[in-house]
Amino acid sequence: MIKFCVRLVQRWLPEPFIFAILLTVVAAVVAMGVCSQSPVEVLEHWGGGVWNLLAFAMQMALVLVCGSALAAAPPVKRGIDALARLPKSPAAAIALVTVVSALACWLNWGFGLIVGVVFAKAIARQLQGVDYRLLIASAYSGFVVWHAGLSGSIPLTMATPGEALVKATNGALTSPVPVSQTILEPHNLVMVLLVIVAITVANTLMHPKQGAVTVDVNLLKDDEETFHETSLQKRTPAQRMEQSPLLAWITGLLLLGYLVLRLGFRGGTVDLGAVIMFFLALGLLLHGTPVAYVRAFGKAATGAAGIILQFPFYAGIMGIITGVGVSGISLGNVLAEGCIKISNPVIYPLLTFLCAALLNLFVPSGGGHWAIQAPIMFTAGAELGVDAGLTGTAIAWGDAWTNLIQPFWALPALAIAKLDAKDIMGYCLIDLLITGVIIAGGLVVWAL
Repeated sequence: MIKFCVRLVQRWLPEPFIFAILLTVVAAVVAMGVCSQSPVEVLEHWGGGVWNLLAFAMQMALVLVCGSALAAAPPVKRGIDALARLPKSPAAAIALVTVVSALACWLNWGFGLIVGVVFAKAIARQLQGVDYRLLIASAYSGFVVWHAGLSGSIPLTMATPGEALVKATNGALTSPVPVSQTILEPHNLVMVLLVIVAITVANTLMHPKQGAVTVDVNLLKDDEETFHETSLQKRTPAQRMEQSPLLAWITGLLLLGYLVLRLGFRGGTVDLGAVIMFFLALGLLLHGTPVAYVRAFGKAATGAAGIILQFPFYAGIMGIITGVGVSGISLGNVLAEGCIKISNPVIYPLLTFLCAALLNLFVPSGGGHWAIQAPIMFTAGAELGVDAGLTGTAIAWGDAWTNLIQPFWALPALAIAKLDAKDIMGYCLIDLLITGVIIAGGLVVWAL
């Protein structure tokens, strides 16, 4: 089964950019057929959506670049290398990487996505005989719990009061839903625990007893930059500023000070912007000088190319799915309403989960799911008597689940690991099947 999935993905999964193009074509054809939209209407919806996620695309690029630059700081590298020496066998390495990645992603998805793969790469440098592709796949597999965690965008949006919540749900939610009914609800916490245990066991068992695909340690080593320092007397004023620890510390402490003020005294939340700022501040402090950080940042920026290229295409797909033509319907509405027609209070959360999972292949964005499904699913859930917290959690799990086979969110990990999507997605397909059973069963039990 494992070999079949790996070979299937390696043979048929194209480069992620090609995958995005194919999804664009599929969404356009289906929208024309199902929603009776003309080619011109679909083209307008696509073009009108292309630039709608620029701010989020920039955030994603900065998560990767700032996180990678932080991981390249000498103190961080030494700490990660020390932890990487803990596992003494390939099985222990796979298990440890899976657990660390999953827990980090549950705390904050941006942090976990970077930390997991950096840790995996460090282990590959230290431990002989571990399958490198499976190691990176294990680091990415922990991402499946992110939307059920503390940085889940849909649960946090549901917990935020205001007119935006009422408008987004067509009046189905007139008051916020606390995280105690979504993220911290006992059913959800049990599902998270079971999923983490399941992928840890599955990933460990997938490690081959013989024929592990290892990687040359020299290829994993980052090129060390050598800076030719001149004597203090010969430095120009510009060079003094570039190599000034004082400027790095002033900037880093200002950033951290703002975070403390915002999160500790102004009631702010740990969102993606806060994570980026934290990465940036620590990177400056730990690299020691502005010029050292600039060079580390520039080196890391090459890994963000896939995100920058593909985000406009997924924003265009979102435009196709949400676009309403002369027919008065959108593809997102058709899909959501199709789930509603065959639902009852028990299976409604399950169908909501599956609907979100399918949409996630075309719109891999929590915000996109909220825009498409919130106006319909919460209203229908209220009519069926389904708890709003359960409906929102089902959407969140569906959004996260198919990330295991949607290569878009793997781009940061793949850039750091220097692998292709087809190298890891076969293993992730196994995790998809296992976790799907757990999540589906958990939602049905919650609904009973």
